[in-house]
Amino acid sequence: MLSPKRTKFRKYHRGRMTGKIFLLDKVVFGDYALQSLEPGWITSRQIESARRVITRYAKRGGKLWIRIFPDKPVTFRAAETRMGSGKGNVEYWVAVVKPGKVLYEVKGISELIAKSSLRIAAYKMPVKTRIIAKKLK
Repeated sequence: MLSPKRTKFRKYHRGRMTGKIFLLDKVVFGDYALQSLEPGWITSRQIESARRVITRYAKRGGKLWIRIFPDKPVTFRAAETRMGSGKGNVEYWVAVVKPGKVLYEVKGISELIAKSSLRIAAYKMPVKTRIIAKKLK
């Protein structure tokens, strides 16, 4: 699973997920990409499972770019503990995703394989997504 080597703080606030993304919303490295359409948290396990699906379906051909990284720790309290005594322990890591963010990009495989592998990876995501292609200039 993906997780950062070190962070500035051990535990973070939950934060807000309002607004759209305009900077990271284009296909930059590959030919086809999976783009989110709604805000949400994507865990490191979900990122890894989608990566495995794409590489398996493409038969390890082409190249894959993962454009998100889980750098936000999620904590929760142990079961049946009393109120107080601080924040809970870090349980897993998430990547904060806003509408328009490109999640994965693929290159070097046919259009049919690229679209179908990204479609299967979209089933693993907790947010609505769509498949986009690079715009030719």
